[in-house]
Amino acid sequence: MKTHNSNYYNSCKMFIKLLLLIICSFLFACSRQKNTKQILPIENQIQISESAININTASAAEFEKLPRIGTKTAQAIVEHREKFGKFRKPEYLMLVEGISDKRFREVQSLIKVE
Repeated sequence: MKTHNSNYYNSCKMFIKLLLLIICSFLFACSRQKNTKQILPIENQIQISESAININTASAAEFEKLPRIGTKTAQAIVEHREKFGKFRKPEYLMLVEGISDKRFREVQSLIKVE
Protein backbone atom coordinates (compact mmCIF):
# COMPACT_ATOMS: atom_id res chain seq x y z
CA MET A 1 0.00 0.00 0.00
CA LYS A 2 1.36 3.43 -0.96
CA THR A 3 1.57 6.15 1.58
CA HIS A 4 0.85 9.82 1.18
CA ASN A 5 4.61 10.64 1.26
CA SER A 6 5.25 8.24 -1.56
CA ASN A 7 2.79 10.09 -3.82
CA TYR A 8 4.41 13.41 -2.94
CA TYR A 9 7.86 12.02 -3.70
CA ASN A 10 6.73 10.67 -7.09
CA SER A 11 5.08 14.00 -7.95
CA CYS A 12 8.29 15.88 -7.12
CA LYS A 13 10.32 13.46 -9.22
CA MET A 14 7.95 13.93 -12.15
CA PHE A 15 8.07 17.73 -11.78
CA ILE A 16 11.88 17.75 -11.78
CA LYS A 17 12.02 15.55 -14.86
CA LEU A 18 9.55 17.82 -16.65
CA LEU A 19 11.54 20.89 -15.67
CA LEU A 20 14.78 19.33 -16.94
CA LEU A 21 13.08 18.40 -20.20
CA ILE A 22 11.89 21.98 -20.69
CA ILE A 23 15.35 23.39 -19.95
CA CYS A 24 17.05 20.95 -22.33
CA SER A 25 14.52 21.73 -25.06
CA PHE A 26 15.10 25.45 -24.61
CA LEU A 27 18.89 25.07 -24.76
CA PHE A 28 18.64 22.88 -27.85
CA ALA A 29 16.37 25.40 -29.58
CA CYS A 30 18.73 28.26 -28.73
CA SER A 31 21.73 26.40 -30.08
CA ARG A 32 19.94 25.66 -33.36
CA GLN A 33 19.18 29.32 -34.13
CA LYS A 34 21.45 30.71 -36.78
CA ASN A 35 23.03 34.07 -36.24
CA THR A 36 22.03 36.02 -39.32
CA LYS A 37 24.09 39.05 -38.39
CA GLN A 38 27.37 38.80 -40.21
CA ILE A 39 30.30 40.48 -38.55
CA LEU A 40 32.97 41.75 -40.90
CA PRO A 41 36.29 43.29 -40.05
CA ILE A 42 36.08 47.04 -39.62
CA GLU A 43 38.17 47.54 -42.76
CA ASN A 44 35.43 45.88 -44.83
CA GLN A 45 32.51 47.63 -43.17
CA ILE A 46 33.65 51.16 -43.90
CA GLN A 47 34.20 52.57 -47.32
CA ILE A 48 36.70 55.38 -47.33
CA SER A 49 35.67 58.45 -49.25
CA GLU A 50 37.61 59.40 -52.37
CA SER A 51 38.23 62.82 -50.86
CA ALA A 52 39.39 61.44 -47.49
CA ILE A 53 42.13 63.43 -45.85
CA ASN A 54 45.41 61.86 -44.82
CA ILE A 55 45.68 62.39 -41.08
CA ASN A 56 49.47 62.18 -41.28
CA THR A 57 49.80 65.18 -43.59
CA ALA A 58 46.65 67.25 -42.98
CA SER A 59 46.87 70.71 -41.50
CA ALA A 60 44.73 71.99 -38.66
CA ALA A 61 42.60 73.86 -41.24
CA GLU A 62 41.91 70.61 -43.11
CA PHE A 63 40.92 68.84 -39.88
CA GLU A 64 38.45 71.62 -39.12
CA LYS A 65 36.53 70.71 -42.29
CA LEU A 66 35.64 67.37 -40.72
CA PRO A 67 32.31 67.14 -38.88
CA ARG A 68 32.46 67.92 -35.15
CA ILE A 69 36.16 68.82 -35.29
CA GLY A 70 36.72 72.35 -34.10
CA THR A 71 39.80 74.54 -33.92
CA LYS A 72 40.93 73.21 -30.54
CA THR A 73 40.57 69.54 -31.51
CA ALA A 74 42.22 70.09 -34.89
CA GLN A 75 45.20 71.71 -33.19
CA ALA A 76 45.35 68.86 -30.65
CA ILE A 77 45.55 66.32 -33.51
CA VAL A 78 48.44 68.18 -35.16
CA GLU A 79 50.28 68.54 -31.83
CA HIS A 80 49.78 64.83 -31.06
CA ARG A 81 51.19 63.90 -34.47
CA GLU A 82 54.20 66.17 -33.98
CA LYS A 83 54.87 64.80 -30.50
CA PHE A 84 54.37 61.07 -31.12
CA GLY A 85 54.91 60.70 -34.87
CA LYS A 86 52.65 59.53 -37.66
CA PHE A 87 49.46 57.58 -37.06
CA ARG A 88 49.83 53.95 -38.16
CA LYS A 89 46.08 53.30 -38.20
CA PRO A 90 43.09 55.65 -38.39
CA GLU A 91 41.87 54.23 -35.06
CA TYR A 92 44.90 55.74 -33.33
CA LEU A 93 43.25 59.11 -33.78
CA MET A 94 41.23 58.22 -30.67
CA LEU A 95 44.42 58.62 -28.63
CA VAL A 96 44.12 62.37 -29.14
CA GLU A 97 42.37 64.15 -26.31
CA GLY A 98 38.95 65.26 -27.52
CA ILE A 99 38.42 62.42 -30.01
CA SER A 100 35.91 60.03 -28.50
CA ASP A 101 34.78 56.76 -30.02
CA LYS A 102 31.58 58.42 -31.20
CA ARG A 103 33.39 61.34 -32.80
CA PHE A 104 35.85 58.96 -34.47
CA ARG A 105 33.03 56.91 -36.00
CA GLU A 106 31.58 60.10 -37.49
CA VAL A 107 34.81 60.99 -39.30
CA GLN A 108 36.13 57.49 -39.96
CA SER A 109 35.02 57.34 -43.58
CA LEU A 110 36.51 60.79 -44.23
CA ILE A 111 40.06 60.05 -43.09
CA LYS A 112 42.86 57.78 -44.21
CA VAL A 113 46.44 56.90 -43.31
CA GLU A 114 49.13 56.62 -45.96
